[in-house]
Amino acid sequence: MGIIKPMEWVVTATKKAKKQIPRLPESIMKKIAALIRDIENDGPVRGNWPNYSFMGQNRHHCHIKKGRPTYVAVWEVTDKKINLVEVKYVGTHEKAPY
Repeated sequence: MGIIKPMEWVVTATKKAKKQIPRLPESIMKKIAALIRDIENDGPVRGNWPNYSFMGQNRHHCHIKKGRPTYVAVWEVTDKKINLVEVKYVGTHEKAPY
């Protein structure tokens, strides 16, 4: 009998986030893709990303790039039973919906 692997997470994005991502610098888009892969494989709690924090009510955030400008991502667990996460915002720190 093998090791049972937990079910992977499904990551979607809001319309707003889908519009934001292609407008970002290529290096930031690559980091967003890596973050999404991490969430899909290991879940929404991403303590291995810079400035990660749980913001309450199933909402999480982390820094994608420090410095000026600082880029952040905000995501929310929308269904714990089926492991569903939705990316709410990707962009500069100043406009983040905290």
